[in-house]
Amino acid sequence: MPTPALTVLEEDRHWWFMTRTRAILKYLDAEVGPQNGARNGDPRNGDPRNGDPRRVLDIGAGAGNMAHHLAHYGQVIGLDYNARPLPVAAARALATSQASGDQLPFPDAIFDLVTLLDTVEHIPNELGVFAEAYRVLKPGGKLMVTVPAFMWLWSYNDVINEHQRRYTVPELSQKLELSGFRVKRASYNNFFVFPLIAGMRLLRPDAPELDSPHLTADDEVYQVEMEPTPEPVNSILHAVGWLEAELIERVNLPFGSSVICVAEK
Repeated sequence: MPTPALTVLEEDRHWWFMTRTRAILKYLDAEVGPQNGARNGDPRNGDPRNGDPRRVLDIGAGAGNMAHHLAHYGQVIGLDYNARPLPVAAARALATSQASGDQLPFPDAIFDLVTLLDTVEHIPNELGVFAEAYRVLKPGGKLMVTVPAFMWLWSYNDVINEHQRRYTVPELSQKLELSGFRVKRASYNNFFVFPLIAGMRLLRPDAPELDSPHLTADDEVYQVEMEPTPEPVNSILHAVGWLEAELIERVNLPFGSSVICVAEK
């Protein structure tokens, strides 16, 4: 049975987050497989081959809004360069570290899964991040990456997020392979809503009403806000995201506003 997409946090109720989460779970179920009874930080949930718990490193974990999903696959540790969201992550019972993704404070070959979920596009030294992810992964370990797609979609949202770049599937695959990884699967996602997103980006590239931890001194702002989507549109887009997840489980999609990729050490 596929791993359920939990709906616990406020972020999960937004169609964009849940569409991404469903796609991530489809890839991880196929390439990693849920760890039976896995719970964040529970040492009893071992790899049946050797009795040790699987270890998952979420680089760019922020406030820990993906930890409850990633806990299906092992014991999760979150890492973020920005200290602001870490107290929120700790309140959500996520073990966290503050460090840069290209200088990980962990020894070699200790993680079974590393995730870079809309993270590497923020970091100038992208190849350094991939090299560090490769270093801390065990042989055969998996790297899950999601990034925004197509530089021509660059908008104010990229500016307030302090993005360095957007990607295509061939570009991301090539950079991962240069870093030693073998790409298992790569696809675009947000396929069905791509015309809507592209049209909004081209016709209205700025959305200055959004808050950003990079542009405000407000301690309560710990991640960039998503534009609210009213009902019933949000529920309709949830359903579209569910349909896309069923499709992306079977085929690679030819375009979309994001890229999703899983690679192996």
